[in-house]
Amino acid sequence: MAFEDGKKLKIFTGNANPALAKEICDYLGLPLGEAFVGRFNNGEVQIMIDESVRGKDVFIIQPTSYPVNDNLMELMVMADALKRASARHITAVVPYYGYARQDRKTRGREPITAKLVANLMQTSGITRLVTIDLHAGQIQGFFDVPVDHLYGASILAKYINEKNLEDVIVVSPDLGGVTRARDLADRIGAPIAIIEKKRPEPGVAKVMNLIGDVKGKNCIIVDDIVDTAGSLVEGAKALEEFGAKSVMAAVTHAVLTDPASERIANSNIKELIVTNTMPLPENCKLDNVTQLSVAPLLGEAIMRIFHEVSVSNLFDK
Repeated sequence: MAFEDGKKLKIFTGNANPALAKEICDYLGLPLGEAFVGRFNNGEVQIMIDESVRGKDVFIIQPTSYPVNDNLMELMVMADALKRASARHITAVVPYYGYARQDRKTRGREPITAKLVANLMQTSGITRLVTIDLHAGQIQGFFDVPVDHLYGASILAKYINEKNLEDVIVVSPDLGGVTRARDLADRIGAPIAIIEKKRPEPGVAKVMNLIGDVKGKNCIIVDDIVDTAGSLVEGAKALEEFGAKSVMAAVTHAVLTDPASERIANSNIKELIVTNTMPLPENCKLDNVTQLSVAPLLGEAIMRIFHEVSVSNLFDK
């Protein structure tokens, strides 16, 4: 990248995933923007931008992962600071979009928090959003500014293809994840199967049936989020009962709240492949957990946005 470009492009980070921000900067050959992101004594977010951003294209790397509200406030307060400092464009690079699972009303008197978050981001001064594997694609429509929705399948597929597995089948953990499973399956040249399940109550899933034949196959369960890992582990167990030779899982966002680490460690999942859209919890750095980096994907997206060229080419197989 030309030196002049580097003077016009600035990358900042909050405290959500500074390691990823550093990786992206290393990929682009740029220094990380100078800023202080901390707290006042009363707990309020304190932001100080320590270099000029006037007329610059600024990118803030900040997944809104745990602690969600703290990270979201940091993002918005930083955007406000940059807006008031006359930045030309402010792009929020939010690899994991918190509150994405609250994208619709499922019963009376419920909020649609994913839409509220979109409104808050735009009010704070954000002029563009870059994100990866939204839980619900229609969240893009909650924004009145451009949204670049990237897909983690390219990163997951590259790693899986390098393993040269035979008799592979990609498994969707539910009917709603079929499109995601088909995308990965097309990239690795495999068929798909679908687990049919029902949720008798929130956070509880019961496998009812399997659509497809997994007998003697190396199964790869694909999903966008692994949280408590209950559904994932139950799905893996069911596949083994249906005759699967082995079970792996490929998931973009490793939320991994308790008791996920215990469940994964005691499961029949041979390998859980995740990305670094958010930091991996210490207790989940297990022998059968592999973390891949999204820094090259986000770095390429940032450069394309900055140079005003197509981002959609990144989605090509």
